[in-house]
Amino acid sequence: MDIRFVAIAAALPLAACAATSGDAEPAPAPVPATCSADAGASFVGQTATPELGAAILKATGARTLRWGPPRSAMTMDYRQDRVNVMYDDAYKIERITCG
Repeated sequence: MDIRFVAIAAALPLAACAATSGDAEPAPAPVPATCSADAGASFVGQTATPELGAAILKATGARTLRWGPPRSAMTMDYRQDRVNVMYDDAYKIERITCG
């Protein structure tokens, strides 16, 4: 194998990590949206639909909606910008939480 090929292949990942020079300031970190489950309490008992999901997102201030079907496993990772909507077999919303 040609040694030049190996040298180039090894240098490429390092070149991608090189810092750029310039006077540009780093972009400010985005402010995370927080979810307010209390604002979604009025949706409990309603039928789960995509339109209602959009309304729940807007009302709670969350960025992400996660549906919780009956008898399903869900990850336990906490995200302050996510609203969880659990519903029963008849698609009636039982509980709204954040995280």
